[in-house]
Amino acid sequence: MDCGTTPGDSQRPGYLFAGFRLAPDDNLYRGTTRIDLAPAELAALRLLIENAGAVVTPRVLKQRIWDSASAGRAIADCIESLRKRLEPEDCIETVYKRGYRLAAVVHPYGAHLSKALPRLAILPFTSEEDVPEYLGPAVAEETIGRLNAARPQIVSLAAVESVFVLARRGVSPLDLGRTLNADLVLSGILRVHLLHYRLRVELFSVAQARPLWVEDLLVQRSRMAGLETELVNLLTFRLSGAGLSISASAASGEQEEQPRQRDAYGMLQRARFEWRTLERHRMQDGMRHLLRATELDPSLVAARVDLVNLCITEAFYGFMPPSVACDTVRRAVAAIPDIPAQGENILPALGWVRFHCDHDLPGALHSFALSAHLPHDSFVTLSRSMLALSRHRFAEAIELIRSALHIDPWAAWLHGRLGWACHLAGDTAASLEAIETALIRFPDHEGVLSCAAAILAYYGQTARAIDIASGLTQRLPYFDVAGSHHAYALARAGRADEARSVLERLQWLSRGRYVLNTFSAAAYVALGEMDMALAELRTAEKIRCPWFFQTLADPRLEPLRSHPEFQSMLNILASMESAAEPATDR
Repeated sequence: MDCGTTPGDSQRPGYLFAGFRLAPDDNLYRGTTRIDLAPAELAALRLLIENAGAVVTPRVLKQRIWDSASAGRAIADCIESLRKRLEPEDCIETVYKRGYRLAAVVHPYGAHLSKALPRLAILPFTSEEDVPEYLGPAVAEETIGRLNAARPQIVSLAAVESVFVLARRGVSPLDLGRTLNADLVLSGILRVHLLHYRLRVELFSVAQARPLWVEDLLVQRSRMAGLETELVNLLTFRLSGAGLSISASAASGEQEEQPRQRDAYGMLQRARFEWRTLERHRMQDGMRHLLRATELDPSLVAARVDLVNLCITEAFYGFMPPSVACDTVRRAVAAIPDIPAQGENILPALGWVRFHCDHDLPGALHSFALSAHLPHDSFVTLSRSMLALSRHRFAEAIELIRSALHIDPWAAWLHGRLGWACHLAGDTAASLEAIETALIRFPDHEGVLSCAAAILAYYGQTARAIDIASGLTQRLPYFDVAGSHHAYALARAGRADEARSVLERLQWLSRGRYVLNTFSAAAYVALGEMDMALAELRTAEKIRCPWFFQTLADPRLEPLRSHPEFQSMLNILASMESAAEPATDR
C-alpha cells in the first residue's frame, strides 16, 4: 500500500508508529487492515502522536477534545478504548498523577512534512593511510546511534544502511542528500597522528548546494570513544544553538578509558566492520572480536547486542545452528541486569528466540511489545517481519516492510524480503515486481539473489534462476540456501539428475557440519519425492529452523498440503496462536 499523501491531504503529514500507519486522511491502518476509531479516539491519538515521548495531561486532552467540565471519566474511557485497539497496548503509557504518553517512536511522512527538525545524512568517514579501514565507518555509525538516542533530538537521521550503500557506490554527498531527501549531509576524513586521531568533518546544505562549515576534531588515541562524543557535541552546538545537550550514553567517552575498555571498544568497532559483510569467514572473525570485547569489558552492552544480532543473522543465513544462536541470546540477556534501560535493542532477538526456539508466542509478543517503540533499523525490522511472516500474517509483514522501505529505500535485504513476502502471500505480480526491482538495484547482494532464484524458478523463469543460483553457489560455496534454490530451479527445468546431485552434496555436507536444508523440501517436491520433502521439514521443525513456519506457507509446497504430517506441522502454529489468544485479547 502506498505510504504517500493523497491529493486532498497535502497540508498535514501521516505518521508511522509501532507497526501502525495513521494516514493524512485520518485513517488508521495495521498492515492493510483499517482500524475504525471514534472521533474522540482519533483526536486523542493525534494529540499523543504529535507529543510523542512527552506527557499529555488530562487538562490538555479536555481542552482539545471535550467541552464538558466533567470530562474526567470520558478521558479515561477514551484512552482505555484506544489502548484496546492498538497492539501492543503498552504503546500508550499512564504516567501516575500526570497523564498519558505515547511510548512508541513516531516517523512522520508526507510530501509537505514540517521541517521542524532538519534531516541529516552522515556518510561513512574516509580512513586515510595508517588508519584501520573499519574505524571511519565505525565512528560515523556510532555517532548516528548517539544522535538517535539523544533527548531532546536535534535532527532527523537518514537511515544508515541507505546512506552507506549510496556512499559505497561513489554517490557525491549532495546527490546522496537529494536522493534521500536530506537537508544536510555530513562527510569526513579520519587521520591518525602519533598521539591523536584527527577528524575533519564538513557539513553540506543540500538546498544551497554548498558546504556550511568545516571543523577539525582532535582527541587522544587513548580516548577512542571520545571522537564520537566530540562530534555529537559539535553537531548539537551547531544545529541547536542551545549549547551541549547530549544523552548519558554519549557522555561515556568523556573520561580517559582504561586499556581494557579501550581494547574492548576497538574490538567492537572491528567486529561491526567485519560481520555485516555477510561473508561467513568475516562473520566468524566478527564473532571472535565481540566475544573478546565482552571478556575485556563485561559492561559493554553494545557488544552483547551486536553479538546477539550477529548470531541471529548467522542462523537466518544458515551459518549457525539455531540452538547455538538461541543459547547465545539467552546468555547475553542474562548478562544485562536492566534490559529496558540498558539493552532494549536486544528484545526483538529475544522475541525471536521465544517464538522459534521455545514455541512461546505469548512470551514472544511480550518481548516485541516492550520494544514496540524502537525505530527501524536492520535488526529490529528483520525480527518484526520474520515474526509476522512466520505467523502467516502476510499483509502485516508486507506493510511493515514497505513502511521500512519508505525510511530506508536502499536497504537491499528489505527489497529481497518484500519479494519473498509477496510470494508467500500468493501475489505473483507484486512478488515479481519487487524482485526485479531488487535485482536492478542490488545485482550482487546475497539475500536478493537467493530470493530471486526461488521466486523466478517458481514462476517459470528457470533459466534465469539456474544462472543466478549457480553463480551464487560458486561465489559463496558455504551458502547452503543457494544450493537448495539451485536444486529447485534445476528440478523445475526438468534437469532431475543434476538437481539430485546438488541435493546429495548438501546431504553429504550435513554429515560434517550444520547445513540449513529447510528450503530443499521445495526441490524434493519438484522432483516428486514427497517423503524426502517431509523429512526435510521434520528436521527443520526439530532444530527450530527460523524459516520453518514460513516454509509451511510456501506455494512451492502446495502438493504437500493434504498430507496428514504436513497438517500436523501446521497445527503447531495453530496451537501457538491459540495459546496466545488470551494474552493478546483476540
